[in-house]
Amino acid sequence: MGAMELYDVMRTTFAAREFTDDPLPDEVLYRILDNARFSPSGGNRQGAHVVVVRDDLAKQRIAELGEPTVRRYVAQKSAGEMPWNPVHPTTVPQAVIDSTPVPASFVEPIRTAPAVLVVSVDLTAVAAIDQDLDRVGVVSGASVYPLVWNILLAARQEGFGGTITSMAVLQEPAVRELLGLPQTHAVAAVVPIGKPVRQLTRLRRQPVEEFVTVDRFDGPPLHS
Repeated sequence: MGAMELYDVMRTTFAAREFTDDPLPDEVLYRILDNARFSPSGGNRQGAHVVVVRDDLAKQRIAELGEPTVRRYVAQKSAGEMPWNPVHPTTVPQAVIDSTPVPASFVEPIRTAPAVLVVSVDLTAVAAIDQDLDRVGVVSGASVYPLVWNILLAARQEGFGGTITSMAVLQEPAVRELLGLPQTHAVAAVVPIGKPVRQLTRLRRQPVEEFVTVDRFDGPPLHS
């Protein structure tokens, strides 16, 4: 495909979860990663690692590892809760969670994508500035998620697509054993990539005025 304008890529890179049978050639995947690698990381330490999983049995195992997490996610949504929220813990009984079916949309992308990228980050290479605050830590993600998003932007440029999934992260020890990850590496994202069945071009996002304010959180919205 021809080169797209940057803003067009940004506005049309959606969470692709359904893929055709088209392959993702190594040369295309290499080009995606060769451009995505210019993402920033803390201190430019570049502690991220990408395992390209093409083996069908390994993809199946990764999908299965995410199923317990999916069950709670779906059960909480059905109960009107915000799934896995760190501020509001779940009130859904474990028995209900265990009996909740796993929707295919959560696991099929990992089973069916021609390539699944498991992105991890070396915790010895991050500056977790917020580790002592009384809340869940998020700052370390700054050293890995820009790379993940660059991968998806580059995939869009190449006519492919994917999505950031995290359901298998809860089973990190099993993922680490399956893929031979070092003990210091935290799994940040599981990203299935393939040729999307359809290409969305009208994404639903809140307007700038809804989430950008000037000088204070309760300040006036930014207008053009």
